Amino acid sequence: MTETVTGAAPARRPGRRLIDLAIEYNFILIFLVVVAIAATLSPNFLTATNIANLFQQAAVVGVVAIGMTFVILTGNIDLSVGSVVALCGMLAAVLLADGMPIMPAIAITILAGAIAGATIGLISALAEVPSFIVSLAGLVSFRGITYLMTDGVPVSGLPQGFGAISSTMVPVLPGLQISSMGLIFIVLCIAAGALLRLTVFGESVYATGGNAEASRLSGLPTTRILVMVFTVSGIMSALAGILLTSRLRIGQPTAAQGLELDAIAAVVLGGTSLFGGRGGVLGTFFAVMLLQVLRNIFNLLGLGSFYQMTVTGLIIVAAILLNRFIDIRRGRA
Repeated sequence: MTETVTGAAPARRPGRRLIDLAIEYNFILIFLVVVAIAATLSPNFLTATNIANLFQQAAVVGVVAIGMTFVILTGNIDLSVGSVVALCGMLAAVLLADGMPIMPAIAITILAGAIAGATIGLISALAEVPSFIVSLAGLVSFRGITYLMTDGVPVSGLPQGFGAISSTMVPVLPGLQISSMGLIFIVLCIAAGALLRLTVFGESVYATGGNAEASRLSGLPTTRILVMVFTVSGIMSALAGILLTSRLRIGQPTAAQGLELDAIAAVVLGGTSLFGGRGGVLGTFFAVMLLQVLRNIFNLLGLGSFYQMTVTGLIIVAAILLNRFIDIRRGRA
């Protein structure tokens, strides 16, 4: 006599599992398809010079998007990152132009970014004000402080060694070099991914984004976690400001305008849910590179910015709809 086991979940068929994986990691598939199309359209796309250029161009928005990933994973948003990039870039330029050594200037700049991010997080968490509103106020305020620092005048005369931070070429593969700027972006992605996936803090971030109230009732310090993710965002923005100023060799108060929108677009395109609790840095990395590949191939083909804006917007809308579809499949509708 054979026993019948009831209540057990049926095993997924291999084909079904492959479909689920394809949907879950759609950003990688989309990236590979776009790269294949780009390589077909332009013979210059896969050259070592162009690949190095891709990573250099993607670094600033990519570093900011890493911090934005932490914030969005908790179901929040940080609109102040572009202004923090400009503020910290100007701060570094002012300190260096006044004769401060490079490393202390960088340390002070990173600290300033951390304070800016923590301030947004504290106000939002303690006053229970939506982060959208608080960070919008930060966007305006930090940009105003940036202009006040030098009355809106760019700061030049930075030491040559500071420029080397972004321009030094580093061999990564035989015949392939990328700038130190691009390498910093890759290293930060790996470190942030490990922090989210392999630490208690990372688990707390996902738990808070999945259900903040349940996490609080279970003993998680949700207020502290929110402050910490905004602090991470501020630090990443400060690093991006340092990289941008190093690359431009000038402190520019108008820098990074609209950068927050590019960062949010990359995070959402990479599969991180705006509702929080799902996503990660891996998706953000591929999405940043995907957006850069699109801009790059349009430039190689001689197409104007209007085409870039239109296609990029359509891809972002499609990504949002796909992510919503994934949420529904997971029963989170």
